[in-house]
Amino acid sequence: MPIDRIIEHNKRTGWGSLTETGLRMESFPMRLFRKGNKKFWNPEDIDFSQDAADFAAMTDDEKRMTLVLASQFMAGEESVTQDLQPFCHAMAAEGRLSDEAYLTQFIFEEAKHMQGFRLWFNAIGETGDLHSHVEYGSAYDVIFKQELPKSLFALQDDPSPANQIRASVTYNHVVEGTLALTGYFAWARVCASRNILPGMQRLVKLIGDDERRHMAWGTFTCRRHVAADDKNWEVVDERMQELLPASLQLIVGLFDEYEKEGVPVPFGISIDEMSDYALDKVNRRMESIESARGQDVYSIDEDYSPMEMEDRFGDEDDKQIREALVGASA
Repeated sequence: MPIDRIIEHNKRTGWGSLTETGLRMESFPMRLFRKGNKKFWNPEDIDFSQDAADFAAMTDDEKRMTLVLASQFMAGEESVTQDLQPFCHAMAAEGRLSDEAYLTQFIFEEAKHMQGFRLWFNAIGETGDLHSHVEYGSAYDVIFKQELPKSLFALQDDPSPANQIRASVTYNHVVEGTLALTGYFAWARVCASRNILPGMQRLVKLIGDDERRHMAWGTFTCRRHVAADDKNWEVVDERMQELLPASLQLIVGLFDEYEKEGVPVPFGISIDEMSDYALDKVNRRMESIESARGQDVYSIDEDYSPMEMEDRFGDEDDKQIREALVGASA
């Protein structure tokens, strides 16, 4: 953009969409934006009536795990809806209009996910206060009350590449990639164990599809900064190592109370399977980011491989869940 055309927030002297290059429809963020437009869905279209009957038929331990899972997700969706907004400011400071456009869709989708979980709770008759389901350990607070807002709101004062990386690793690769997508895999396991909760099955499938686009954008954002400056790879790796212990503690902590009480984990969920799932996906995404070292930064902007990787992950998950559902109905 010409030097006399500024599109940064509150400093506008021109419009990016009016320039010769326009919105660059083949740039990675605009391709995500276009893909999201084609996949629009409304939480109010999901029928949760069978879920209410399935929930009522659960044992107390099964109900407890189901409520903890859903409460953690709903609170998490609320957190990321609020905390992502400073990233828009960071993209504006760089003049990245396509990324700003995608982030508006991103935030909208997070708010929609929050609504979807609230509708599910209302449908099964759980309309009271749910805070106790997210207050059983410190790891949830460390991630969602401390590290997530701290790293994202740092962008308001300093939208530097290093701060963008720390924010993206925290939000995209820990909260979404390690916790949310592993949690959605756990949800799928819950539902597939007896082919129950059809409304939740539909909800987590739709949310997971959105989250994979979000993850792809986070991988892309880290990749372009690593390509621009090799030292940024150290920032990626350092931030992941800082947060991974608390992330795994949160995942394992969900099952600890059952082990302490000497009762089987409900729905046949395996702690090792969930941990292995999380670490496998983290490692593969980190490899994708590291592969950007030494690459031409301009080629990164139209490299669709982060979304192709997420599509492969989604296909792998779908295959496992279909197999589990077949086993449940046999």
